[in-house]
Amino acid sequence: MSFRKLWMTGLTVSLAVLTVQAKTAKYAPPVPLTPEQTALVEKAVAQEKMTVKIIQEHTPVVQSYIQNMRPDPKLYSIPESDQYLLGRVDFGKSFSNKGYETKSTSRGLFKGSFKYVTGLTKAFNLSYSATGFMDMMFLDPVSFDQQHYDFAYVRREFLGTIRTVVFDVRPKPKTGAGRFFGRIWIEDQDGNIVRFNGTYTSSANDEVTRYYHFDSWRQNIQPDVWLPAAIYAEESQGGTGKKGGGFRAQSHFWGYSLKLPTRESDSASMTIENAQDQSDNSQDVSPLSARRQWVSQAELNVLDRLVQAGLLAPPSDFDKVLETVTNNIAIGNKLNLPSDIHCRVMLTTPLESLAIGNTILLSKGLIDVLPTEEDLAAVLSFQLAHIVLGHHIDTRYAFNDRLLFPDEATLERINMNHTSADNEAAAKRAMDLFNGSIYHDKAASVSLFYQQLTVRAKSLTALVTPRLGDSLLKADGTPWMAAFLTEGPKLNMEDVAQLAALPLGSHLRTDPWDDKVYALNLKGDSILNPGDKMPLELTPVYFRLQRYQPPATAPASAAAATAPAPAAQEQTQPQPQAPAPAPATDGGNNAQPQQNPQ
Repeated sequence: MSFRKLWMTGLTVSLAVLTVQAKTAKYAPPVPLTPEQTALVEKAVAQEKMTVKIIQEHTPVVQSYIQNMRPDPKLYSIPESDQYLLGRVDFGKSFSNKGYETKSTSRGLFKGSFKYVTGLTKAFNLSYSATGFMDMMFLDPVSFDQQHYDFAYVRREFLGTIRTVVFDVRPKPKTGAGRFFGRIWIEDQDGNIVRFNGTYTSSANDEVTRYYHFDSWRQNIQPDVWLPAAIYAEESQGGTGKKGGGFRAQSHFWGYSLKLPTRESDSASMTIENAQDQSDNSQDVSPLSARRQWVSQAELNVLDRLVQAGLLAPPSDFDKVLETVTNNIAIGNKLNLPSDIHCRVMLTTPLESLAIGNTILLSKGLIDVLPTEEDLAAVLSFQLAHIVLGHHIDTRYAFNDRLLFPDEATLERINMNHTSADNEAAAKRAMDLFNGSIYHDKAASVSLFYQQLTVRAKSLTALVTPRLGDSLLKADGTPWMAAFLTEGPKLNMEDVAQLAALPLGSHLRTDPWDDKVYALNLKGDSILNPGDKMPLELTPVYFRLQRYQPPATAPASAAAATAPAPAAQEQTQPQPQAPAPAPATDGGNNAQPQQNPQ
């Protein structure tokens, strides 16, 4: 089956759930374009064909997170349920994808394994779904041209530093089903479409079928290459929740530089990059040192495998922010650790953390929603306690062959979460570590975060369910570090001065090409009413676009200046600060201070 037939079949079948039949106004041809405008549209049509070909050459990771909303008299609307999906798309030979399989969890979600397609079917209550949000990566992969569409000039507009020309686009009469209907932004230098906003339509006689509305963004991630980075979809009605209050959804794409997923039949050995020999050749190795080296070997193998699968960010400047906070805890408690503690960022949204050997991993979603440095210190204390207590990684991963499996099986094959008994012990030790650190007098802020998490966990089960490591909550919904709950004032959602948790996407952005993470460069926004706080919620996506800059000319990273809270100097008490104000509603992408280096 041709690529067009596969795409059109997936589009018309997968999205036809919010069908609204309405009489259309009599078709009126648009105002003719000027010669300059016509030339730009022709350039965009040609460039879009090239973009589709480039997308087909890559296999990015796609993450979709959906929150069904219900009306709220004081907060306008709040989440009542959610769904999370993670997959790998491959358009090389067909319009298809492979979902990251997940192991069964004690919370009863995601039992066994499932494909990304099946998950989208459940999330949107569809009888069949071919590709879900992946359709929204494309305007029309085959027939986007002036023979099938009319273009009407709107205005010129800057998106960040990119000067664009805006056109309204509608399909011509009798051109078939599944056409894009909406607005496009064309950058005026090379004719790339950098944003498109609207829906897909199917016209027959005088009727029009409308599907989910979406806002699709692309980024200039390599020279002369603009590829999909994020999609936001929203409907005020028609969600799958009990109240039918609509939904919000984000899809993010990254890992464009990843190779095709490895297969079960692959016999080639996996390459371990950046591995360093840390042994001391001047003396023999004691039995204890040998065991620690064995654990370290397993640690390096797992970390490299997670990077290869597109689940873990490569080392970044932001890691140093996390490590500074961890060192503040270790130094305050006079811990005599055998080796340095390292920190890394998982690229996924679910709130989770884990310790792999002497490396602490926090999910991007968890980092994003933490409002202050002391909140960050609390979650780091939990995994530092696991390391101190000797709750090591499974050393079977020291054997390289145990990690030779398809990328989409990574979450199922690598078991990193600790037992309930280990988590109970770590929680108790973590409270001691926190109270022995420079953050000991700031437990009230942490208390608000855990109170907010407990309140929202009942409706956001997908968000609080870990895929790889440890949850912040027990099976009964109470925090592992429940001692914090009594350390501060009672949570009051109507108090605009209380900022217990931030919206998703508040601190970090991901380079879609090489998966590196960067701190957002944000200015504080005033909280005017309780609805502005949006704790743990999805928001619209908005990019301040910039053109690609090669690594040699990229500005220095500003990660340390834009961390969840300014990292304290080791052994010193940080200056008292008010909680950071909530960021603009940007889905984690509202600032692009620089183009990410490779």
